Amino acid sequence: MQITAAVLHEPQGQLSFQTLELEAPRPREIRVRLFATGVCHTDISVMGRPFPVPQPIVLGHEGVGIVESVGSAVTKVKAGDRVVLSYNFCGECVSCQRHASSYCQYFFGHNFLGQRRDGSTALSYEGQPVRHQFFGQSSFATHCLCSENNAVKIPNSVPDEIFELLGPLGCGIQTGAGAVINVLKPQIGESFVVFGAGAVGMAGLMAAKAVGAAIRIAVDKVPERLKLATELGATHTIVADGQTDVVALIRDITGGGANCSLDTTAVSSVLRQALDCLGSLGRCGFVGGAPAGTTLEVDVRDMMLSGKTLRGIVEGDANADTFIPDLIRMQAQGNFPFEKLMKIYPFDAIKQAMEDSKSGVTVKPVLRMPAG
Repeated sequence: MQITAAVLHEPQGQLSFQTLELEAPRPREIRVRLFATGVCHTDISVMGRPFPVPQPIVLGHEGVGIVESVGSAVTKVKAGDRVVLSYNFCGECVSCQRHASSYCQYFFGHNFLGQRRDGSTALSYEGQPVRHQFFGQSSFATHCLCSENNAVKIPNSVPDEIFELLGPLGCGIQTGAGAVINVLKPQIGESFVVFGAGAVGMAGLMAAKAVGAAIRIAVDKVPERLKLATELGATHTIVADGQTDVVALIRDITGGGANCSLDTTAVSSVLRQALDCLGSLGRCGFVGGAPAGTTLEVDVRDMMLSGKTLRGIVEGDANADTFIPDLIRMQAQGNFPFEKLMKIYPFDAIKQAMEDSKSGVTVKPVLRMPAG
């Protein structure tokens, strides 16, 4: 069938809308008509860096839509089901068998190579291959193919106005909330600090409030975002203006150091602050796509004597099939208002949505696909 997609032809290039050919689903594949998709900083950063596979490629990895058809071996969903699309994984390696699918040994191949295992692509233009399956979906398009592994079935009871906002739960929102709920696990009465008040950081902040962290501090360069952070549950905010001693201020607010911190910036100097602001037995987690080769210097003596831990986190350590429905239930109960992070743009305004995301004007842009 023919679809419309935003195609990246070269690193640091602009996305161009094209009519592409999409193959029918193979036995274990699912075709989804996309209603909407989030714009993630991973999409933006991939566009600006040398990419490890040839272009052209269709990016996008926070899709939500309706199943149109399924391959002969698919049992998880059927035509007409509503789904959120998350990251892909093999389901067979040691990590996947241990229910740690976000650390799949073949994560790179399933999410970044832009092709099936046999090297084929489901998308083409005038007979030439176009890479697909970015994060198992390539959702900057009206339709996509995914697998059973990365399709999460959504109940029909979810209101339509919330359903079209669910795509970001497949990556950014899941990452921030999961980092807090599944990994850092702040206890009732403990303190939590998030560095970076974007979509991932805000999700972490809301999760920290939901689980009972008493002191919740947000650090960011954009004052407007910190205003929203206060609305979403921050008890304190700090403007990272280059003049404020952020670590000293956090230590003062928390009475000697925070219990938990989360860095979402992928900037090593900020990650060092996230470590240094911790008190005894503090836990620091970090997410984000730092460039390959990025290093971090730590004070080994401080780490040892204070019992601090540092943990890298991928996709919030989340099993999307269970965690995304949990987040939806939390939102319905008023405990996780992710809708306050989002602003809807028409699909053809994708460039503006990305610019607004980079500038901080919009925390989480969501692209609405044309009807039909």
